[in-house]
Amino acid sequence: MASLKDLRNRIASVKATQKITKAMQMVAAAKLRRAQAAAEAARPYAERMETVLGNLAAGMLQGGQAPLLLTGTGKSERHLLLVATGERGLCGAFNSSIVRFAREKALSLIADGKQVKFFCVGRKGYEQLRRTFPNDIIELVDLRAVRTIGFKEANDIAAKILHLLDQGAFDVCTLFYAHFKSVIAQVPTAQQLIPATFEARAADADAPVYEYEPDEEEILADLLPRNLAVQIFKALLENQASFYGSQMSAMDNATRNAGDMIKKQTLIYNRTRQAMITKELIEIISGAEAL
Repeated sequence: MASLKDLRNRIASVKATQKITKAMQMVAAAKLRRAQAAAEAARPYAERMETVLGNLAAGMLQGGQAPLLLTGTGKSERHLLLVATGERGLCGAFNSSIVRFAREKALSLIADGKQVKFFCVGRKGYEQLRRTFPNDIIELVDLRAVRTIGFKEANDIAAKILHLLDQGAFDVCTLFYAHFKSVIAQVPTAQQLIPATFEARAADADAPVYEYEPDEEEILADLLPRNLAVQIFKALLENQASFYGSQMSAMDNATRNAGDMIKKQTLIYNRTRQAMITKELIEIISGAEAL
């Protein structure tokens, strides 16, 4: 049985931990508001760009002279998985859910005889993936020094992806991230970036016919690389909001668990103290009766 001093130390230690988790929960809640607003503001622009490119791409694919980012290499043998996770832990299953989704996709591709390589954005994803695929990670982008995610970081990542494409390092590139739905719901999502895919929309007979200047090929050559950076930027913002939402939930659970533990340890302390007092009283009474 633990002594009273040990029990007091345990209670004090759990109380100190509870203060830390409560403070982290409040910090995550404050940062979540800004991150959620940034993620929601980026969605309309990214969706509208996909719509414009989808309309342009439909005509280019029929014409037969589409850019490489739109058509790809024509093969699907080499896959690059762009896995975006967080730089820190203490956020529940946020990082592990994205990595698990990417790992399942990789194992499925390998079972089909495909070659898989990983491009990691975030230290936590890299640490988990290197246990299973130590020789298949070709790049790690560490964003720990970046205080606020900006378009520059996404543009730099997109430039590295385009450089790998020019070198013939892959045929298909798929992005993995967490789509923010709410504080308690972050959905692991896979989005194919190269070759670019756009939702098929039903033709509208009353829709106006647009004439583009410059021509579609020149517009796509400029917008497709920009769209790659925009989609990566949107994913990074979604990830940031998902991280703070998951961390807020995890720290709230940790604070509640610490409170339950404090109650349990306090009850054990009181019972142990009462047992010791009762034992001392019995010894005193037994000694008095013996005299």
